[in-house]
Amino acid sequence: MDDATSKSFDHPYTVLGEDPSLVIPPAESRQRPTKVYFGILTSTVFLLSLAGLIVRENPNRAENSIPAAGTAIPESSQDNVRFLPVGEAEGVSAKSYPSTRGRLSFNWTAADFAWQRTSYHFQPEKNWMNDPDGPLFHLGWYHLFYQYNPDSAIWGNITWGHAVSRDMIHWLYLPLAMVPDHWYDIDGVWTGSATILPNGTIIVLYTGDTNEAVQVQNLAYPSNLSDPLLLDWVKYSDNPVITPPTGIETDEFRDPTTAWTGPNGTWYVLVGSRLNTTIGVALVYETLDFKNYTLLDHPLHTVDGTGMWECIDFYPISTNSSVGLDNSATGPEVKHVLKASLDNLKLDYYAIGTYDEGNVTWTPDDPEMDVGIGLQVDYGRYYASKTFYDQNKGRRILWGWVNETDADYDDLAKGWASVQTIPRVVTYDSLTGTNILQWPVEEIESLRLNSTEFEDVFVEAGSLVPLDIGNATQLDISVEFEIESTQALEESMLGETESQLECSVADNRTTLGPFGLAVLADESLSELTPIFFRLVKSNGTLKTLFCVDETRSSKATEVFKEIYGTVVPVLDGEKFTMRILVDHSIVESFAQAGRRVITSRVYPTEAIFDKAKLFLFNNATDLNVTAAIKIWQMNSADIHPFPLY
Repeated sequence: MDDATSKSFDHPYTVLGEDPSLVIPPAESRQRPTKVYFGILTSTVFLLSLAGLIVRENPNRAENSIPAAGTAIPESSQDNVRFLPVGEAEGVSAKSYPSTRGRLSFNWTAADFAWQRTSYHFQPEKNWMNDPDGPLFHLGWYHLFYQYNPDSAIWGNITWGHAVSRDMIHWLYLPLAMVPDHWYDIDGVWTGSATILPNGTIIVLYTGDTNEAVQVQNLAYPSNLSDPLLLDWVKYSDNPVITPPTGIETDEFRDPTTAWTGPNGTWYVLVGSRLNTTIGVALVYETLDFKNYTLLDHPLHTVDGTGMWECIDFYPISTNSSVGLDNSATGPEVKHVLKASLDNLKLDYYAIGTYDEGNVTWTPDDPEMDVGIGLQVDYGRYYASKTFYDQNKGRRILWGWVNETDADYDDLAKGWASVQTIPRVVTYDSLTGTNILQWPVEEIESLRLNSTEFEDVFVEAGSLVPLDIGNATQLDISVEFEIESTQALEESMLGETESQLECSVADNRTTLGPFGLAVLADESLSELTPIFFRLVKSNGTLKTLFCVDETRSSKATEVFKEIYGTVVPVLDGEKFTMRILVDHSIVESFAQAGRRVITSRVYPTEAIFDKAKLFLFNNATDLNVTAAIKIWQMNSADIHPFPLY
């Protein structure tokens, strides 16, 4: 049995050719853990001062040259420095942060860049990646396509990268699936989706940026369905199959969805756009053969004030089962999720509602929680998400893109940019009836190594508990918090003032919080990323905030650091629960079984390698909590090129 000791610190926590025939059939009717027990830990008037790795060579740099760290660009060269985010001028959302001073954001070393690269999240060997495209399961393999620049670590020359996996954890890189080589996609093979038809035919619709910078929708399909790797793709000879309709801006029309069928055998597909610059819209097209399309005279749904909708997703979800549904499923115990990526905010929003298959319209259950004004898919660094129905295991799987929060120059120096989240299973939260649940696929547990359990850890108000687990760079953490008593909570609440429902820095002490975990922290707490709950009184009732404070995650001052968070429902009788996946520079945090999720990108300068530590903390002034925590060290995933390719 190990004993933990309290720690106090002198400094305050301040900021913490010919096409093969394509025939579309009619739609069918449908290791042993070690338990460690802690004694009571206390501290006197303690203001929480949360205040096997091999160093690899720096990855091959892209064609762009960069100055040395800390070297300013001469004034004569300033005109060549990009101060606007890449992508905006090309008619898509901003893809990265430009360097404001024409140099690296910090004096990074090759070892720093090596540490920042993730070990069990998917990312290409090198260069730029963004949106996930057309994920599917085919003949024993999961396929992930993704927006990829084969020439540089910044956005541009977008192709479809391609990788396959047996389990969505260990990946094999394949040759590029599609490249910009026709007038209708010469400026980019942009985001798209895959549809698997009843006879097994695979259809891909994707956005192409034409030689005149017009966004059009194109058709592609595998040349050989018997090939489990789907190596060769054919673009339809009469592309584009959909062009911008009258009244739609030609550079605001993109990202077709997976198709679904109606009762008459017609297939439907959505394309994102905007109306009058402010109204987000999901346009509906119908087709019988995926070659000829008709725009319906009404959209599926619109929301004023939300601006351009891109990367739309639309799928059914069972209200009485955790089993996933094919995109064409309907019925009395089926709801439909509509999700849009808001170009103006760079955030993914969703709402749950009812699909009218007769009128081909969708209505949110709660108009005040409509798309763009209600729930987010992820409240952190996350965008352009896409789901697919995994017919292999009967589940709905969600992918999401997480880009960098350092500067372009940093990305060019390290030679890569962006990762995908761990794929998540999506189900309906039958307890609240108002939200989806997101949870890492069970396959991620295959990477778990040794584990450590800490039970009944008493964390007094104003105290900090170091957790001695060794290296804290690759972790899977599960933690439950209990408040000391309902009566104590009620008494504390009586004196609590009304608060705004927004997250703040972890050093902002209130009667009822915050309490949580600090990950990727160094011994002196000069760097740390707190993930926490805070109970607040709002309109006379108690609400729970779930937050991540990145403000002291790195000493690199030019790295973007944010405070993320939202209200999370905690029902009567429930404990406060978190699951956290730490993988070097990415942290995925799930609250209350996945009712809310926050993804972070952090770039510590001190809390790396064996200097990365983990702490429990309670920064409340009048609330004690007890924690039970289980921590697994995580192995690295095997991600490498497919043999012979």
